[in-house]
Amino acid sequence: MLACAVCHGPQGQGTNNDYFPRLAGKPAGYLLNQLIAFRDGRRRYPPMNYLLEYLPEAYLRQMADYLAALRPPPPPPPAAEVSPALLTRGRALVTEGDPGHGVPACARCHGPAFTGMEPAIPGLVGLHASYISAQLGAFRYGTRTAAAPDCMQIIAAALTENDVSAVAAWLASLPIPSDPSPVARGALSMPLPCGSEPN
Repeated sequence: MLACAVCHGPQGQGTNNDYFPRLAGKPAGYLLNQLIAFRDGRRRYPPMNYLLEYLPEAYLRQMADYLAALRPPPPPPPAAEVSPALLTRGRALVTEGDPGHGVPACARCHGPAFTGMEPAIPGLVGLHASYISAQLGAFRYGTRTAAAPDCMQIIAAALTENDVSAVAAWLASLPIPSDPSPVARGALSMPLPCGSEPN
C-alpha cells in the first residue's frame, strides 16, 4: 500500500495533483475492476500498468478492500473558476440528464450524493474537474473501456465538449458529505440506464 500512498495520499485521500484521485471509500468492486483493468492494459497509464503488471487478483482484491474501508476527512472543494452559466448547465446534466440526447442523470447510477453505489459504481465527489474531464474524454475516445455494455462510453459519447466541461466543473464544486459511503446496491428506485453495472 505504500506504493499507492506516494501518489494517492497515505489514506487514499487524493492529492492536489488533478490526476491522482481520491480512492478512499470507493466501492471495493469498482476499485478491483480498475486495478485489474490497469494490470491487464484495458486502462492505460504506464506507472499503474507497470506497478500492477504481475500482481495476482487475490492481492488486488485485498488492496481494493483496504482502500474501500478508509474514511479520511474530506478536503474542502476548490473554488469554481468557471462561469455561472457553465455551472448551471453542469448541475442540470448531473441531476436531471439530457433525455433528448440520451444522457441520463449522473445521480441515477452514482447516487443522490454522488458517493457511488455498491458494488462497483464509483463516487464522483472529491475529484478534480481536470480528472473528471479527462476520464469522460477517455471514455468518449475509447482509451478507457469497460466490459459490455460500456455505459460510460455510450453516455460520454453523447456529451459535447462544453457538456464535459460543465459536468466536471459542477461535480468538482461539490463538498464531500460527512458520510461518503456508497449507497447500497438496489437502493435507487430507478433501473440503471444501461441495465448493467459499469466496471
